[in-house]
Amino acid sequence: MVLEHIFPEDWLEHKGRYAFLLGVIYSVIGILIASVLFPGDPALVAVAFTSLLLLPELYKIFSIEERQEAMEQKVSIKALWRDDIDLIKVYVFLFLGILLVYSIGTILLPSFQTNMLFREQLEIRLGQGFAGSATAGIFSPALFIDLLNNNFLVLMACFILALLTGDGAIFLITWNASVWGTIFGFTAKNAALFSGTIPAFLFMAMMVIVFFHLIVEGISYFLAAISGSVISKDVLLERFASRRFLEVFGFNMYLLLFALLFLVVGGLIETVILTVAIPIPAFALFVGSIFGFLLLVRFLLPKTHRTKAALNPLFLYFFSFLISLAIMAILGFPTFGFGDITYQEIIRMSFLAMA
Repeated sequence: MVLEHIFPEDWLEHKGRYAFLLGVIYSVIGILIASVLFPGDPALVAVAFTSLLLLPELYKIFSIEERQEAMEQKVSIKALWRDDIDLIKVYVFLFLGILLVYSIGTILLPSFQTNMLFREQLEIRLGQGFAGSATAGIFSPALFIDLLNNNFLVLMACFILALLTGDGAIFLITWNASVWGTIFGFTAKNAALFSGTIPAFLFMAMMVIVFFHLIVEGISYFLAAISGSVISKDVLLERFASRRFLEVFGFNMYLLLFALLFLVVGGLIETVILTVAIPIPAFALFVGSIFGFLLLVRFLLPKTHRTKAALNPLFLYFFSFLISLAIMAILGFPTFGFGDITYQEIIRMSFLAMA
């Protein structure tokens, strides 16, 4: 394929953040091709085309991972994690690029085009009453179990698809990114119509609350996909049941366990988001201030210390979110006079706009 030869083989592995641009470009191309060739129902076809465009890039990255693992004299969790962390970054940025395209497309396009291009994604929102449980109250164990069950099925589907096909989980990951992007864009657009607010403002307000959950849940799927893909390829590279095969297999089972851990954390946060009315402006102030402080501390540290995983900006954001959530909960979720708009209120306005 011509597109895959535009970039060097190791381009994405060493510059994972550029995967964001790749996710944006390929998802736009996928949507355009699907809308031209299948104008009647392009939604799933667009996801399929985007996945097909991404497969060669992922294949190149997994090929690099195979060579790196083959060169390892001794298999260790530290060495294999070091090799796989770049893959996780690539998946995260690809996911965010695709999600942003579908969000912006849903917000900017006229309603009839949105309903045509993203029909399948919107049917999930309307069919399941997206965030219908998003009503202020207390933490709901029943909702948590329900979310966990649904997300667990997606995680296992990612793992099994990757195990059987090598890179096939990218279709489910692309599908999830398109669904979430469409849902958040559609919700922000409708809520803005009802309230007279700018859609982009409401979209960013929603991201303040849901971004942590999106990334944590997304990472659980990425880890499952990586685990399945590496095991699938390891069957071809190593003698079955050899010591090295068992070591690599065992490590990737650990990856799958980490995926389950991220899934549980993501489910807990999603349940909190859906059941607790968190004033977004005050919460954003806390998150932004703490995140800025942690970034400053990281910048002041010696350069050798900044490369530690715990000081990665994404992890610093995670710490900022959790610290802010704890502080707000202790204080009783005050508004501090910055406005009382909540995630539940945005969703309520969105549904009222459709009534």
